Amino acid sequence: MYTVAQLIGGVWGAGGEGGELVVHDPADGTPVTTVPVATADEVGKAVEAAGGVATEWAATAPAERAAALHRAADAVQAVAEELAQATTAEMGKPLGDARGGVAAGVGTLRQYAELGPLRGGRTLHGGHAAMDFMAPEPRGLVAAITPWNDPVAVSCGLLGAALVTGNVVLYKPSERTPGTGWLLAKALDSALPAGVLSLLTGGPEVGAALAGQEVDVVAHVGSTATGRTIAAAGARTGAKVLLENGGSDPLVVDANVDPVWAADQAALGCFANAGQICVAVERIYVHRDVAEDFVDALVDRAEALRTGPGRDPETQLGPLVDRRHRDHVHGQVTAAVAEGARIRTGGRLPDGPGAFYPATVVTDCRHEMALVREETFGPVAPVIVVDSFSEGLRCAADSPYGLAATVLTGSMSHAHRAWRELPVGTVKINAVFGGAPGGAAQPRRGSGQGFGYGPELLDEFSTVKTVHIEAPGGGHW
Repeated sequence: MYTVAQLIGGVWGAGGEGGELVVHDPADGTPVTTVPVATADEVGKAVEAAGGVATEWAATAPAERAAALHRAADAVQAVAEELAQATTAEMGKPLGDARGGVAAGVGTLRQYAELGPLRGGRTLHGGHAAMDFMAPEPRGLVAAITPWNDPVAVSCGLLGAALVTGNVVLYKPSERTPGTGWLLAKALDSALPAGVLSLLTGGPEVGAALAGQEVDVVAHVGSTATGRTIAAAGARTGAKVLLENGGSDPLVVDANVDPVWAADQAALGCFANAGQICVAVERIYVHRDVAEDFVDALVDRAEALRTGPGRDPETQLGPLVDRRHRDHVHGQVTAAVAEGARIRTGGRLPDGPGAFYPATVVTDCRHEMALVREETFGPVAPVIVVDSFSEGLRCAADSPYGLAATVLTGSMSHAHRAWRELPVGTVKINAVFGGAPGGAAQPRRGSGQGFGYGPELLDEFSTVKTVHIEAPGGGHW
């Protein structure tokens, strides 16, 4: 069992008068974590305490902040296995994937520790007797509200970028993975000055209370509905709002690719982490010429996945995060079948404990179905057959979301059409995952706003001051 404590004003164990919640292992329902729930008053006190150290941290030399972040990365690395085990216990991610998420988080902290001191302003060319320049400054107080599906990697991105640019951070991890957030916060806090990082825990009401405070930035990764609520709060308080929210990412399969290889890619995109990835494949548009072979191979891949608890090293498909989410996923599948879709494999609630759901392939789908239009966030592959590459691109672009998209094609001209025409933040050609280090996704539409990750995230947590200095009386210095 993980017994979580809050960190407020540099003091561990503060607050928690709002009661307690318990997190259960989605594989078997056993209790994993007990968590204090912060009251609105405690959230306000945490913001006030953070404001008391903001000026000193902002004035700390960039190289010193970077050195502290390097030490923080070392501290996280030292508890990497415990973090991975906690992630698996709280949300079901297969242990190998959880370890990969922790490693990614450590790498992100180190990246920002290296990039932070290198950032500078720029000099402007004015009069000979004047000096003009633009200087970056911290924004001040950052509220970071993070998700459960990759809790270490995502949190390290937001926290690392915010801290190294001189901001103080109020960190609210998901109520589904609070033990993981607590372990991460303990490691980071051990390397940082007291008060620079705060940890607040609890349910959505705690996140709402934090977003409504007089902070300078609210950074949120999670659902579109929550993101819109946070954006509305930011409009009232004047806080900058940085959002990476939901998506329904398409995969377009061209007629000129190997359908078995394409099915391998689709299976990875749809079923990795039980489909609980921000940029998971959520809808597939496959050309009629290869559709039959593609679907047959995709069904084979789905049925071959080994399902089990995430702590089992042989597990390829762990449980969903909880039964409430499983009901949402199964509800979308059931509704699609009622509207004429056909389940080729999966699509049934298994007997026994936990929140398991099988890898599911659904054919005869239509573009207007909720299973296709809305975010599912589960191991479901809805397939729509199209008659041309143009039709596939057109359907892929027709979405209220704009997070990412993947295109599998053997045509360079089709590849260039895809990245130009798809209105999303990230386009991947011939690989559902991957990319060079330092990429900075910028979601669109209902998927959010602002850069996430990469050097550009440092700019999101900074503001720029323009300075003009003249000699007195118009003379020379």
